[in-house]
Amino acid sequence: MNDQTYNGWTNYATWRVNLEMVDGLDPREHFTGSKDVYELATEIEEYIKGYIDEFASGMALDYALAFLDEVNWREIAKYMAEAYELFQTEDAA
Repeated sequence: MNDQTYNGWTNYATWRVNLEMVDGLDPREHFTGSKDVYELATEIEEYIKGYIDEFASGMALDYALAFLDEVNWREIAKYMAEAYELFQTEDAA
């Protein structure tokens, strides 16, 4: 089995996108429609892909989107949700 983890994240793409594009974003300001981690992950992915689409085109856009397809959006959303204590978990009593 080939271990693809990077700095504690699923892979390099997930770590890099979180580090350079998501870290520091307050989800309460940017992603108001989410009610759970899955919805937050979808909103983060759409936000980042929309951002990339504004600045890249042609082959550069194709490569950027291929890189983003490797991102574990749910991992980023879970990390963000925990950091900002967005959702109640079943563990909380």
